[in-house]
Amino acid sequence: SSFESFVVNTPTHHTITYLYLYTTIVRIYHIIVYIGALCVVYMLAMVHSLQILQALLLISGLQTVLISCYFRPCSAFASVPATISRRSFVVETTIPISIMTTNTSDNHPSNTGSSLKGGYTSDVTPAGGKFWNRETSVENDYSGKVTNEARIVCLSDPNDPNNDPLYHKDLPEGCRLVAVGASYEEFDLELLQREKPNVVFVSHPKSREPLAKLLDKLPSIEWIHSRSAGIDFILSETLSNKNVIVTNAKGMYSSTLAEYTMMAISYFAKDLPRLMQQKQNKEWIKYPVEEIRGKTLGIIGYGDIGRAAAKLANAFGMKVIALRRRPKLSHYDPYCNEVLHEGEINTLMQRSDYVLIAAPLTTQTKGMISKKEFANAKSNSVIINVGRGPIIDEPELIEALNSNMIRGAALDVASVEPLPETSPLWTFDNVLLSPHNMDMTVTFMKESTEFFVRENLPRYVRNIPLLNPVDKVAGY
Repeated sequence: SSFESFVVNTPTHHTITYLYLYTTIVRIYHIIVYIGALCVVYMLAMVHSLQILQALLLISGLQTVLISCYFRPCSAFASVPATISRRSFVVETTIPISIMTTNTSDNHPSNTGSSLKGGYTSDVTPAGGKFWNRETSVENDYSGKVTNEARIVCLSDPNDPNNDPLYHKDLPEGCRLVAVGASYEEFDLELLQREKPNVVFVSHPKSREPLAKLLDKLPSIEWIHSRSAGIDFILSETLSNKNVIVTNAKGMYSSTLAEYTMMAISYFAKDLPRLMQQKQNKEWIKYPVEEIRGKTLGIIGYGDIGRAAAKLANAFGMKVIALRRRPKLSHYDPYCNEVLHEGEINTLMQRSDYVLIAAPLTTQTKGMISKKEFANAKSNSVIINVGRGPIIDEPELIEALNSNMIRGAALDVASVEPLPETSPLWTFDNVLLSPHNMDMTVTFMKESTEFFVRENLPRYVRNIPLLNPVDKVAGY
């Protein structure tokens, strides 16, 4: 117990080393005790001339030594994550960038095999990758040798104040800004072809076509960074086919969206509309409320946002069921009671009192919550969407609300934004609407740009694997 207390209070990037030493010492101790006991019994057998027993004990002792040598201490370590993850901390792992990208150039910064240090991973397995988290990550100090130059093109609004850390401040060593433009036409193509930019920073919402054109004209581009967590606005066949790295702002918005999720749950559990109406009418009328503790939160899309919501739901005493494409990545997650495969979505709907949609928008997730899913939902369930509007089949959602198939919905996103004035969603008393702003803290966009400038650019010029790698084919 004292060792476990020591590990929990130790910085995570030292945890692997300490656990390896611990398992090695324990195994050596067990071998010494066992062989010692064998020696004692062997000596007693010699005293009493029990030759058969001596032979059996000798064979047993040799077998123990051989097994211990073959199954080295590090093999015992394979079972450790199942134990330690239940103690609510995440083992930090290192992976070569070749796992995270498809680039095959030996000289490319993504293929150096360097290990990641610091940061945060929402996955509790060695293959989880490395991701930045606004809540838990610590800014790193990069002082190693610069071996690569970052020549940056910004596909952004030149007047966007949130990009000031990139436009108007000193950039890290080895980095320079080549051009800024909100559309393809705003760039001087001859200048770009001379400068051979290798990095594109994207923040303009209408970047899909301009980015595809830049990729076609500038083969020097190696890395694209999205200022937002979602990359659906830049995905294209051209991007999918290019040998470039894509990173995003995952981890920048998770905490505030998790807070919104719990607010939405409380909104329905405590019947906040009735409370506000009674205040307006100056009515002192008691009414029963729902206890959140013991309820089940189903999370569709168990990435950084989903996991942040699970963490808060745990604090409220809720049960959490997660749905993700690769369930085994969260088998040992301390905030998750159960993990389902994406094909088990209707099981999640049947068992959840509140359903949080935190998935990215891809061809696979578009319209994934439709008539069949609403039919399988509990009649008193609430749908909460902080992902993307088109993930829900909106006409089917309206029908489910009209027919009382579900209790209500909390929507921070819509299929069409701004939500048209003609949309029936405005008229439902049991729908909580927000204008896609529940991640819009005062500093959130600027902090996202600062993450690119302070964390990933210094990594790129030093051939250190980049944070927040994205699968440009899968879309997240």
